[in-house]
Amino acid sequence: MSANTSFCTSPREISLDLCGNRIAARQWGNPSGVPVLALHGWLDNCASFDRIAPLLPELNLVAVDLAGHGQSYHRHAEANYNIWGEIEDVFGIADALGWQQFSCLSHSRGAVISMIAAATFPERIQRLALIDGLVPPPAEDEEAPDILRNGIEQRARYRNRKSKVFESLEVAVAARKNGLFKLTEDAARRLVERGVRPCEGGFTWSNDPQLLASSLAKLNGAQVEAFLGRATMPIRLALGKSGIQEMITRVKPVAEKYANIAIREFPGSHHLHMEDSAEVIADWFRLFLTGGEA
Repeated sequence: MSANTSFCTSPREISLDLCGNRIAARQWGNPSGVPVLALHGWLDNCASFDRIAPLLPELNLVAVDLAGHGQSYHRHAEANYNIWGEIEDVFGIADALGWQQFSCLSHSRGAVISMIAAATFPERIQRLALIDGLVPPPAEDEEAPDILRNGIEQRARYRNRKSKVFESLEVAVAARKNGLFKLTEDAARRLVERGVRPCEGGFTWSNDPQLLASSLAKLNGAQVEAFLGRATMPIRLALGKSGIQEMITRVKPVAEKYANIAIREFPGSHHLHMEDSAEVIADWFRLFLTGGEA
């Protein structure tokens, strides 16, 4: 069933207080609808959901700029953008919204954050609708010293790094379109318009450069399995047929072990929810997120 997009509305820009720090967000759909928190991927922002959100008008969908991204606050120079801090932020955001229970619609790293958050506090998260992401690549135990060293060295390298300056929005869009994950013109423009700020000489990224530093610690295989085993709520996972190559080969076999995880592949790249598959993905998620289907 296709969404009746005549009922779609423009997003409302909102600001949430998180322990004195500002989280910027867009609220879509019905404020009285089922609460759903939308979490974007690494170096993206809440505009990641601009195409799919209008197709889910029944939901009270709040898409946030995670810390260090978009128009939200940057962590202190001595802080770290590790996944554990993001888990705390998820529930801080939900508390700021007055949500005791909610579901998540999440992409890439946001999907990993959502899964770990749901496993940590399963009584608060009802359903997960995930896009091209589920668990982080597990690390081997013997890699721990090198992971810690690399993380510390990268934090020092990026702490005072100046972001690149683009002479125009068009130049920034072209750079984002041809970045690590290839984007359509429309997807790149949406993310750039939300993810830059004016500066001398043009525009620069609003993201915190410290986001480029790797984590100080990573989960091993047993820990990944432990989190998945605790995330017992219904989960739907949409994978892009032309997305990150390892996503289907690495994540799909893991997800297939769990009866509560339904998997479907859709045409498109890693950002398939920002492409032509947005409508069919929304169709698959709609009744699921409103509680009509397991």
